[in-house]
Amino acid sequence: MSLASQLDHHAVLGAMLAPALLMAATGSLLVSANARLARVVDRLRALIIAWEQDAPDRAERDTQIARHRYRAALVLRACRMLYAALGCFVGTSLGLAADALLGFRLDAIPTVLAVIGMICLLFASVAMGREVGLSVRSFDEELDQELARKRS
Repeated sequence: MSLASQLDHHAVLGAMLAPALLMAATGSLLVSANARLARVVDRLRALIIAWEQDAPDRAERDTQIARHRYRAALVLRACRMLYAALGCFVGTSLGLAADALLGFRLDAIPTVLAVIGMICLLFASVAMGREVGLSVRSFDEELDQELARKRS
């Protein structure tokens, strides 16, 4: 194998590392998003039990349930975007390898997949940011309600 051929292979492998790093980062975000989704679902279950017991603060519980359903939808949207990003990054890496094997005929396909993956990461980040903000507001409101109950 010639030196030029070895350098080409090293360049392709080096190019394939960037999507692999993005895959690892996306996987970490997915673990975090799935943990948040599990917490939201657990909280919803607790609210439903309190709601079924016909608590005197049923209207407050209805509001909390609606808010947590919205939070769950945001996390689910983020998870879908993260899975799409992961698929795009895998496609980018495979596209780079296929492009090298085919004599660099795929033009911009790997780049387009990488850009789509990054856009998906952006949308997932926005959804998770909104969910975190909603989580803090929910906690503040629930804390205020509990403190008001304790004082009366």
